[in-house]
Amino acid sequence: MKTLKLGFIGAGFIARFQAVAMKQVRHCELTAIFNHTGAEELADYARSNRLGEPVIYNTVAEMCNHCDAIALFSPNYTRISIMEEITEAVIAGAPLKGVICEKPLGRTVEEAEKMVQLADKAGLLTSYFENQLHMNSINNALHQLRPQQEAMGNFTLARSTEEHSGPHNGWFWDPTQQGGGVLSDMGCHSIAIGRHILTPAGKSPTFLEPVSMQCDTALLKWGQPKFRKVLMDKYGVDYTKTPAEDFATGIATFRNPETGQHVKAQFTDSWMYDKQGLRLWMDALGPGYAMEVNTLISPLEIFVGDEAAESVADAETALEKSTASRGLLAVHPNEADLYGYTTEIQDAVDSFLQGRNAMLDFRYGAEITWLVQAAYLAAERKVTLDLTDPAVREELKGYRSLISQGRGAEILYP
Repeated sequence: MKTLKLGFIGAGFIARFQAVAMKQVRHCELTAIFNHTGAEELADYARSNRLGEPVIYNTVAEMCNHCDAIALFSPNYTRISIMEEITEAVIAGAPLKGVICEKPLGRTVEEAEKMVQLADKAGLLTSYFENQLHMNSINNALHQLRPQQEAMGNFTLARSTEEHSGPHNGWFWDPTQQGGGVLSDMGCHSIAIGRHILTPAGKSPTFLEPVSMQCDTALLKWGQPKFRKVLMDKYGVDYTKTPAEDFATGIATFRNPETGQHVKAQFTDSWMYDKQGLRLWMDALGPGYAMEVNTLISPLEIFVGDEAAESVADAETALEKSTASRGLLAVHPNEADLYGYTTEIQDAVDSFLQGRNAMLDFRYGAEITWLVQAAYLAAERKVTLDLTDPAVREELKGYRSLISQGRGAEILYP
C-alpha cells in the first residue's frame, strides 16, 4: 500500500505528541518539517524512531512540493496566513493532496470559514484533528451499547469535562493570540465529544441540529494577584489587563431531525485542576443504560517517596500536565492512544490515500468553531442563545468575543 508523506508545520507540544502517536500508525512517514523552534529536535526524534527522514524547509511552498499532506500544528494566530501560502503553492502547481489542521480550525467563525474556503479553492482534501472523537474508550462503549439503544432509544444526556492546571506556552494564555481562554482551548473538545456521544449510530457527525446554547465563563484562579504574577513572570502575559477565562461550563441542546427529540450536551472545562494531571471525564445517560470514561483511572500506578522524588524533575513523564513527581501517581503506558491521537492520524492517512476527506473535515471544524463562539456570546449576554434564530446565526458570522479582543476584564472581574 502507498505511504502518505506528511509535513509538519509547528514543532511544539502537540506536534511532538502527534509524532509519538505516529509510531503506532501504518502507511505514513514524516518527510518535511517547517524551520522553526524545535524543528531540529523533532527531526531527530523522527529519525531515531524510524518515522521518516524529514528535511527541514524554510518556506511553506518548498514543503508543499515535497510531501502529500501538511499538518498545521502551529499556534492558532498563524493558521490563516499559512493556509494562504499553502493555497498559493498548490495553485502554482505543488502536488500537495491534503491538509490537516489541529483544533481549533479558527479563532472566530470568520476565520474557520476562511480555512474552508482556502482548502476548497486549492482542491485539497481536509482533516480536522479533534482527537476525543477518536478515543477507543468512547467508541468501544458506543459500539457495545448500540443494541441497547436500538431497543430502548438513544442517549439523551452527555456530560464532558476536560481539566488541567494550564497550558504550556505563553501564547495559549494570551486571549488575543489564542482566541479566548479555556473555552476556546478545550471547550471545543467537550462540545464536540458530547454531540458525538449523543449522535445515533450510522449518522454523520453533524446529524444533530443545534437548538440552543447556554454558558458561563469565569476567572477563578489565574485572576488572583499571586497567580497573575506567575503568568507575568513565566510567560509575560498580563492578566490585570487582558485576562482570559480559566473556567467555563454550559449546555448545548441538539435536535434529532428525524424524531424531533431534544438532547443535551453538558460541558465543563478548566485550567485550575491541580491534581494528578490532565483529566478527561465523560459520561452519558440513556433509558436503562449508561457509560462513563475517566482517563485518570489507569492500569498502572507507581509510588515515589519524598527522598526518591528529589532526583526527578519532569513530572510529565507520568502524565500530561502532571503537577507532582511524588506520592501515588497514575501512569498511562500509552497516552497517545488513550486520547485518540493514533486513531485520528490513521483516519487521516487512510482517508487521504483513498482520495477522500477524513471522518472530520474542515466543514465539521468550522461548525465546532461556530458552537464555541455561540457559547462565548451566550456567556457575555448571560442568556440561553437560540441557535435557530436567523438573526443570531447572522451575528455569529462576524462575532469576536470580548475576551479574544483583550477586553476580558470587563466581564471577568467584579
